[in-house]
Amino acid sequence: MSAQISNVRPAPDDVIVNIAKYVDSYEISSSEAYDTARYCLMDTLGCGLEALSYKACKRILGPIVEGTTVPNGAKVPGTSYQLDPINAAFNIGAMIRWLDFNDTWLAAEWGHPSDNLGGILAVADWLSRTRIHEGKSPLTMHDVLTAMIKAHEIQGVIALENSFNRVGLDHVLLVKVASTAVVAKMLGASFEQIIDAVSNAWLDGQSLRTYRHAPNTGSRKSWAAGDATSRAVRLALLVMKGEMGYPSALSAKTWGFYDVLFNGKPFLVNQPYESYVMEHVLFKISFPAEFHAQTAVECALRLHNANVDKLNSEEKISQIDRIEITTHESAIRIIDKTGPLNNPADRDHCIQYMTTIGLLKGNLTALDYEDEVAKDPRVDALRAKMICIENPEFTADYLDPSKRSIANAVQIFYKDGSNSERVTVEYPIGHRRRRKEGIPELIKKFDVNLNREFDKNHSDKIMQLNLDLDQLRQTPVNEYVDLFVK
Repeated sequence: MSAQISNVRPAPDDVIVNIAKYVDSYEISSSEAYDTARYCLMDTLGCGLEALSYKACKRILGPIVEGTTVPNGAKVPGTSYQLDPINAAFNIGAMIRWLDFNDTWLAAEWGHPSDNLGGILAVADWLSRTRIHEGKSPLTMHDVLTAMIKAHEIQGVIALENSFNRVGLDHVLLVKVASTAVVAKMLGASFEQIIDAVSNAWLDGQSLRTYRHAPNTGSRKSWAAGDATSRAVRLALLVMKGEMGYPSALSAKTWGFYDVLFNGKPFLVNQPYESYVMEHVLFKISFPAEFHAQTAVECALRLHNANVDKLNSEEKISQIDRIEITTHESAIRIIDKTGPLNNPADRDHCIQYMTTIGLLKGNLTALDYEDEVAKDPRVDALRAKMICIENPEFTADYLDPSKRSIANAVQIFYKDGSNSERVTVEYPIGHRRRRKEGIPELIKKFDVNLNREFDKNHSDKIMQLNLDLDQLRQTPVNEYVDLFVK
């Protein structure tokens, strides 16, 4: 007997349809979302400019074939490159993600929604320059901010109740999905074409988290987002050329995403797509640290001044019995790490290393992940004293939609029976609950990063434009990007 399989093409999966409906027709009305998106734009590009200080980042940028310049192509901020939109998306996406210093989102799945800016800005700039060449009007930065809000929302809402890391998948797959949807819309796709494009994004092979975890942690985690958003641009362009979609890419029995990659379970999406994620996004303002450790580092900095005299040599560190890091379950699962740390990527995903640097130096910068700092013998000596303990209340508050705290506590215990203060920080400075405190620091961070690449007069010009939301929204995309080109 043969088992007959129906070849009737099903209606598209609801998850895909709802993404397409949102991108195609939802009007963003939240002034808070646009204001936050403006700060997100500043911070994200600033992170990209800072990354250009690192040879490891710069070496992967530029055209596929050296010397290639694409007429009317997208320009890459901080460089002289002008590339096709697919490669430009990779370049911009890799830059802004390189140092693990751009915004983040923590839920059942974590991630970095501003990763999507790679594809958004590349396509918007290319389209704008092409339109001008054809005698048409360019896109404006309002279009970019709108696309950012929607990409943030798609990635973040799906992440609220669906954990991809628990099945070994990396969160950049959500970057690919979100970027595909918003880029397709920017390209002029119809509602049906957006469905087709998004179905192809789910259909793709997905990144494994292998490169984020011991014993394979490596630099791919710094360009994975660039890879995802550039793939999104390619998929959207293919659909615009007439490529078909796959309506049950998620739900198809045996062959669909759910059965192949998600243990046969459908996604839970219990919240409409609006502007919630951009309004609640978490900025990494103080430290280029994996976000589950942001508050641990802040605790360490508070302990540094009171205990620095007890940490300035291996002999004095030997008098420490233990250092307790009280944390939440996700931090233990992702960044609780012992043993050798092999490279900067390994170190910036180790809560013990980041806390150690905070205790020793009273600061944490991207340079602190490099070999020169890591070889200080005090680092491993102090790291070996640390233990991570889950506090169930911290875990519950992390998952609570009304709180979304990222709590950590740090305390030092000495062999003589004394101990330091137990310092607890629930919300990092980049959290919505500390937004008023955080935005001035975000602006300072952007100013520092602008001055890395441009003279003060030019940096001030860029800053003034970004601080005037109305003027920013009206600015043609190509003119905005040109401000960042060297």
